[in-house]
Amino acid sequence: MPEKILIVDDTPVNIRVLTETLEPHGYEIFAASNADLCLKLAGRVQPNLILLDVVMPGRDGFEICSQLKGEEETRDIPVLFVTAKQDTESILRGFRTGAVDYISKPFRAEEVLIRVETHLKINRLQRELTERNRQLETEITRRESAEAARRAASERLAALSTEQAQRWGISGIVGESPRMRKIQSDIQRLHQFPGIHVLITGESGTGKELVARAIHYGSPRSQAPFVAVNCAAIPADLAESTLFGHIRGSFTGATADRKGCFEQADSGTLFLDEVGDMEPGLQAKLLRVLEDGEITPIGSTRSRRVDVRVVAATNADLAGRISAGGFRSDLYYRLARYTVETSPLRDHPQDIPLLAQHFLTLFASEMGMHNPPRLTAEAGECLERHPFPGNVRELRNIIERALIESGGEPIQARHLHLASDAPPAPGHALSQGGISADRRPVSASRELPPLPLNLRAAEEELIQRALREADGNISEAARLLGVNRSRIYRRGAEIQQQG
Repeated sequence: MPEKILIVDDTPVNIRVLTETLEPHGYEIFAASNADLCLKLAGRVQPNLILLDVVMPGRDGFEICSQLKGEEETRDIPVLFVTAKQDTESILRGFRTGAVDYISKPFRAEEVLIRVETHLKINRLQRELTERNRQLETEITRRESAEAARRAASERLAALSTEQAQRWGISGIVGESPRMRKIQSDIQRLHQFPGIHVLITGESGTGKELVARAIHYGSPRSQAPFVAVNCAAIPADLAESTLFGHIRGSFTGATADRKGCFEQADSGTLFLDEVGDMEPGLQAKLLRVLEDGEITPIGSTRSRRVDVRVVAATNADLAGRISAGGFRSDLYYRLARYTVETSPLRDHPQDIPLLAQHFLTLFASEMGMHNPPRLTAEAGECLERHPFPGNVRELRNIIERALIESGGEPIQARHLHLASDAPPAPGHALSQGGISADRRPVSASRELPPLPLNLRAAEEELIQRALREADGNISEAARLLGVNRSRIYRRGAEIQQQG
C-alpha cells in the first residue's frame, strides 16, 4: 500500500513540481491550497507525511502546524516546512510548533526525496516502536493480572489446604485404644517420610481413606493435590487412560488431551482404593511407574516424570491373591514399603463413645447447631452392644440420622437405627451398616401407600422413604431425592420443633 503525502501550498506551481518529484517514486499525493482544506484532508486521509508551506494567506504554516499538533488524530503526522526563509528564528519557530524538518525553496529533487524518505522511515520506525510498546504494555498488564490471579489462587489453595488439613488431619483419627494409638503413631511417622509408598489394609468401613488423607495432609505434600481413585470402579477399557492419561486421537472418543490421575497428583498423593481388584495388565504398568517414576500417556511416545506418593488400600487378602496368581508379588512389595492396618470397630469397642461424640460434633457443625447434643447413657449402651458389621462408616451413618431425628436434643436409644444382622466374616462388611427389618429398601417392600395431599406431610414421608431406601445414609437419601443434604437436616429440625 503506497504511503500518502499531503502537500499544502497556495501556489499551484509548487504543488505540481513537488507532485512530479514524488509521484514517480510510488507515493500517493494529496494537495490543499489553504488551512481549512489542509486540516480537513489531514483528518480524513491520515497522510504519512505533510509538506507545509510557511507563507500562506490567512493562517500561515506555523499556525496550521500548531493546529495539526493540537488534534489527537493528526498530532503524530510528521510535518516538513517548505520555505524560502533561511533565518534562524524562522527555522527555530518551525521546530517549536512541531515540525521535524524543512525543505528550502527553490526545490532540489534530490533533497526533497532524501528528506521525505528519511522522515517516512523515521515515522515508520516510531509507529512500529509505539505499537511494540503498546503490545508490551498489554503483555505486562496481562502478566501482572495473571500473577495477581496466581497469587490469589495460591492463597486460596493454601487456605483450602489448611482447611483440608484441619478436616482430614490426624485429629480426625479418633480413639484411645492401643489399636488406634498405633495407627496415629504410624501416620505421624509417615509424615516424616513423604516419599514412601504406603499400603493400608482392613475391612470395609474402617476408615482407610481417612488414614490416607491424614498421611497426606500432615506431610510436606499437603499443598499439592490428593487424588483418590477406586480401582474396582474403573471400567477395564478406561483404566489405563484414567491413571496415565491420553493424547488427542489416541482412541475413539479421545477428542482432547487428558491428564491421568498420576499427573493430576504430581507432587502430591495418589490414593488407590481397592487396589487388590486391579486387573493384571494394569498391575504391570503400575509397577513400572513405581519403579521409574515416569508415565506414558496412551498414544504418546514421550514419557513424563511425576513425583507422586502412592497410598494404596485394600480389604482383600493380598497374600492369598498372590498365591492364587491374582496379584503380583513384586507390586505388593513396592506398595507395602510401609503397611498400616486398620481394625474393625468390634475389636476396639472402647472407642465407640469417643467416635460417636466426634461424629455428633462434626454433623452438628454442618447443621448449624451451636452445641452438639450429648449421647444418653441408654443410647451409649446400645451402641456398645452393637457388633457394627459396617464398622466406623456404619456408626457415622447411624449418628448422622440420629442427630436429624433428635433435632439437636440428647440422643436417645429410640433415635438409633441399628442393624440386627450378625457381623460378617472378616474381610466382608455391609456398605452402609446393614439393613434391619424396619429399614428394608423401598424397592423390596410391599406396595407403598399413596402420599398425603398435604405438601409438608408428603415431604416428610418422602424423606423417610428415601432414608429407608438409602439404609440411613443421608448423602444417598439426598441424592435419591435430588436435594442437598442440608434440606434433609433442616426438615428434620422442623419436624422435631413441631413435635
